[in-house]
Order: sequence, then structure tokens, then C-alpha cells
Amino acid sequence: MSNAVLTAVAWPYANGPRHIGHVSGFGVPSDVFARFRRMSGDRVLMVSGTDEHGTPIQVQADAEGLTPRQLADKYNDVIVDDLQGLGLSYDLFTRTTTTNHYDVVQQMFTSLYKNGYVVPKVQLGAISPSTGRTLPDRYIEGTCPICGYDGARGDQCDNCGNQLDPADLKNPVSRINGETPKFVETEHFFLDLPAFSEALGSWLSTRTDWRPNVLKFSANLVENLKPRAITRDLEWGVPVPLDSWSANPLKKIYVWFDAVIGYLSASVEWARRGPDPDAWKQWWTDPSAQAYYFMGKDNITFHSVMWPAILLGQNGQGDRGGEPGPYGLLDLPSEVVSSEYLKMSGSKFSSSRGNVIYVGDFLREFGADALRYHVAVAGPENTDVDFTWDEFTRRVNFELANEWGNLVNRSISMAHKNVGAIPTPSAPVQADHDLLAYSKAGFDTVGELLGRNRIKQAATEAMRVVTAANRYLSDQEPWKRKDDPERRDTILHTALQVVQDANTLLTPFLPHSAQKVHEALGGTGVWAAQPERKEVADLGDGPAYPVLTGDYDAEQAHWGSTPIEVGRPLAKPSPIFSKLPPELAETGPEWAPVQS
Repeated sequence: MSNAVLTAVAWPYANGPRHIGHVSGFGVPSDVFARFRRMSGDRVLMVSGTDEHGTPIQVQADAEGLTPRQLADKYNDVIVDDLQGLGLSYDLFTRTTTTNHYDVVQQMFTSLYKNGYVVPKVQLGAISPSTGRTLPDRYIEGTCPICGYDGARGDQCDNCGNQLDPADLKNPVSRINGETPKFVETEHFFLDLPAFSEALGSWLSTRTDWRPNVLKFSANLVENLKPRAITRDLEWGVPVPLDSWSANPLKKIYVWFDAVIGYLSASVEWARRGPDPDAWKQWWTDPSAQAYYFMGKDNITFHSVMWPAILLGQNGQGDRGGEPGPYGLLDLPSEVVSSEYLKMSGSKFSSSRGNVIYVGDFLREFGADALRYHVAVAGPENTDVDFTWDEFTRRVNFELANEWGNLVNRSISMAHKNVGAIPTPSAPVQADHDLLAYSKAGFDTVGELLGRNRIKQAATEAMRVVTAANRYLSDQEPWKRKDDPERRDTILHTALQVVQDANTLLTPFLPHSAQKVHEALGGTGVWAAQPERKEVADLGDGPAYPVLTGDYDAEQAHWGSTPIEVGRPLAKPSPIFSKLPPELAETGPEWAPVQS
């Protein structure tokens, strides 16, 4: 029986193009997992969109002479194209400026308010002296009052993990212009996180299979919960749905609160655009459904503590109880899959500091699968990793081109030249049986690792099958079997069967080249489906916008070894991967040169 698997992917911020550090955390890992689960027969719903509210959007819009909406439109368009090019198989990639999203966010807010988990509180709010605008917590930096870390943000310290208030920071400064913020009293609504301490603690105690860094970090946060602001004085955001606050249009729901609700709102939107508007419930209200959330480590707090608290509050399952809201009893995350940082020369990728490689530039020069493979096999799954052009060039040339590409090319070329089709095997020997058994066993090995989101190990194990097949061909030497065509054909049939198996094992990582290999083996139709960009009408009175979606049920790829079709015609193959020039390792491309 198939499982309902929600793949909830962190929302990229629409204040600029995304760089490869972003997609190494939320993009590639989530898509590898989603593609594997679909191939395994599960019902996957993969959702996300662009995060388009908050002060960062307003700040960038001012810098570019645009309105916030114009800026969000501009970068939503860029990000949609980049993620489509990367092959991320979203069922719906939408945005947070839709009528549907506003409606879902406001209903969630109202449910929490009615259950007593959203409470008003007067606090000191940070104001920019030069502009009079509210400064969001994350746009204030200073020294942590707890551990002394110089670089803590106004909402939390990344060094000790404690939740903070901007007014608590020592020597606070604005990240926007470096000025010292002014603190004034203002009333806002807060999510009463201490009212979830028991419920969150009990729930986290059952999450024994999470990555240790995520679980430990989350458990530490629960020990020191404080109310967290969910409204701000902003010009751009979701309005607070209370009549008593309607007279003040600058009171908006804070961007972090509305963004995490996007997973639910995107699922609801996906269902509303299909034949069954209640279809989203399969992934949200069925206790047997599984929900995996993918992001970088800077987002752990919001997904392992804040979002579960919001869900518990909506459900009436916090420490104070309450009644379920309009969405019923919503499922909490099954796992928070957090990656570490992909860095460049030891520092985080940073657009503002020019330390950046944009996804679009990378795709135009090297294609999607080269980036996907590098992130999968050498990415920041468990530790911070430094991206280097030397490492990238080596892996493309020696692993993708020499190992995998060469196996595909020489196996099919020999079969094409000697037979013109998939050869007929006869009288297999032990070496043939051993390779086929090893190849088939790979589905259990790689599948078990992908099921636990051990993507780096899974990619490595899949490539072991490729290495074994290359060794087999070198040992068996079918090119020397002109006088024994039956043995030659048996060797080539065995090799092509393993090429087909390896292509299946690598499909979640390399969906674009997997389609090419499928066709090179004489296959027709869609093997690995790709996302489609569509322009859709807003479900309310908002403007039209682009989304990513796709017909993934129609793809042929499924997890398992299938006997290759004897007699299927083969054409002369074209190279699957091209080698990169060796000097790239030392210089990098013109648009991202190696820094001396």
C-alpha cells in the first residue's frame, strides 16, 4: 500500500536570485527524496514557493526603485526559472502573495487567537532613526547577552541557540545601514511558546531518528521558550484579521509566521486547482501520512519548534488545550531534514558580499545534473562544506564522465556495432551472475539510505554499481570475443542490464541524464518527468502568476530492476557528460573566478 508523503521545502526569499548555497540546503536534497519516494510507489506532494513579505523585500525594493510587489514579481520569475532548470519536481511551487495564502494564514492566526495561544503584549520595538521604519529582529545584530558571541541576531544567537529579543543585544546595530536602532514601546501579538513547552517536549522525545544536530538543537530550544512576536509594524505583509486592529494598516503578520504556514496554504492551493479541493487532507490530517521538511540549518528553529507549536495551537493540543480550527487535526512533522552550510573559501555564500555563485549562471554553463550530483555526493549534509572548482571539476570529469558516462557509451556502442540491438544472452557464467546480483542488491542498499535521507551515502553506493560494471567490462573484454559471439553478447547483455539498473539508481540524483540514458538504451516516452512552468490565475482577486507543477504520475521510472528488452534497437550513442577543461579547477569560470 502506498504512503502519503509530504515533501515540504523551505521557501526561498524573493529579494534576489538564489545561489548554489541555497539549493544545496533546500532544493537538491528534497527533490532526490521526492523522486525516490515517487519511484517507490508513494503518493508524494512536494510544495513550496517564494517567500515575499517582510522588511528585506521592502529594503531591496527601495534600493532598486521598485514597489515591494514589483520586486517580488521580478525575483519570483527568476527563481521559478532557476528551480525549473534544476529539475525540482514540485507538485506546486507558488508564492506567499496569493489570495489563498492570505486566507489560510489569517484562519490559522484566528484559530490560535481563539485558543489563547496568541496574546497581545507591549514590547520595545526597534525603529530605524533615519527612515522611521520598523527593523525586523533578524536585521539587528549585536553581542549575545548570554554567551558573548559577537554576531548574534535580534531573534536568536546562532552560537548558543538561545532565543533573543533585539533590545537584549549589547551594542545593537542595523544590518541595513549600520546605525544604532531606536527602541520604542509598541503593542504586538505574540505566539505564547511557553504554553507549548510540555506538548513540544513530549513530541520531540519521540523523534529519535532525526539527525542528531537537529534533535539536540531543538531540545535545547524547548528548555528556554519565550513568547515570540508574530506581528510587526510593517507596510508590506498579511493584515491582522481582527476588527480591533483594522484601524492601523501598518500592523502586519510577521514574515516568519506567514512563511511556515505556506506549506499548508500551498497544499490547499494545489488541491483547489485540481478536481478535489479536499485532496490536501491526505497529507495533513491522516495520522499515517509522513511529512518531511527540508531546509538549511539556520531554519531549524522555525521548523522544529515554531511550526509544530503553531500546528499544536491550531489543533487545540497545546498545554492549555482548546478546539481544533477549521483545518481539523493537522499532522506534525515526521522529520526535519536540515543540511549544514555550503561555503565558499570558508565563508557562507553571500550575495551582499559578492561571495556567491548564482544558480542561473551555474545551470547555463554546466547544466543541472552536474550541480545536483555535486551537492548529493559532496554537499553539506552533516557538516559545513567548502565548495571549490577543483572538487567540482574532479567529480564531473572522473565520476560522471569517466565512470558513468563512459560505461553507458562503451556498453551501448559495442552492442550497436556488433548487434544493432540489445543482445540475447546465453550460458551466463559466475561473473555475470555476481554482477547482476550486486546490481539488484543496490536497490535495497540505496533505497534504505534514501528513505532515511542519507543522500551522500546513497549516491556513493549507487556509483559503486557503476564502478563494478566498469571493472566487469575490463575483466571480460567483450571487444576480444569476435570468435565467440555468444559469449560477447552475454557480456554485453549483462553490462546493459546493469547500465539500466544503475540508471534507475541514479535517477533521483540525475533525472535529466537519466532520461538521455533511457533513450540511448532504446527506450521511448518520459522516464523522469520534469517540472513545468505555468501561468495561473489567482484563486481570488489577485494578479496572475507563474507556478511550477508537473505530471509525475506519467513517468516510467520506478524503483527496482526490470529485465532489459532483448532485441530493442540501439543507435550509436552520444556522450552523456562532457569533460570540463582541467584549467577550470584552478581558475573557475569568468563569472565566479577562484579568489587568490
